[in-house]
Amino acid sequence: MNLSIGKVGNFMVPNAYFKNIFEIDYKKLKKIGIKNIIFDVDNTLISYTEKELKEEYRKFIINLKKDFNIIIMSNSLSERVLEIVKDLDVKAYYSSMKPLKKNYKKILNKYNKEECVFIGDQFMTDILGAKRMKCKVILVDRISNKEPIYTKFWRVLEFFVIKILKRKNKFKKYQYYDNLN
Repeated sequence: MNLSIGKVGNFMVPNAYFKNIFEIDYKKLKKIGIKNIIFDVDNTLISYTEKELKEEYRKFIINLKKDFNIIIMSNSLSERVLEIVKDLDVKAYYSSMKPLKKNYKKILNKYNKEECVFIGDQFMTDILGAKRMKCKVILVDRISNKEPIYTKFWRVLEFFVIKILKRKNKFKKYQYYDNLN
């Protein structure tokens, strides 16, 4: 993939960027017609070193279910994802191989794309995958710096994407914003 400045442009810019999932304005999401929230798992909802959601995240997701359909989409294996979501009663897609389109297509065949937002912590999997499907996407800071080697590979590429976006005044780490309409 050629990551020249022209190619990266607006394509890799998240629609919104927040410190974590708790900072997102979910009332605004509902107001603009979002009905389905698709969450990444690792380093968005839980660190790679944990096996179950912290109670504050679990309660938060359960509370969001009052207003939204919650969907989990992860590159992690089924055992990990199913264990994490076991008592949340949400639809879960695992081994998704983001940014590939397979599981995005499965989800978007069930739900209207205009009513969906994807929330994740990585440019090269979460942002790229959702943007390839022309979905709204929210970036959050990762929960932990402890990551497996394959994720560190993606982070190296992410570093260059962020550098290009910063040079174009499109994105800067820790300068949070909300451009969802």
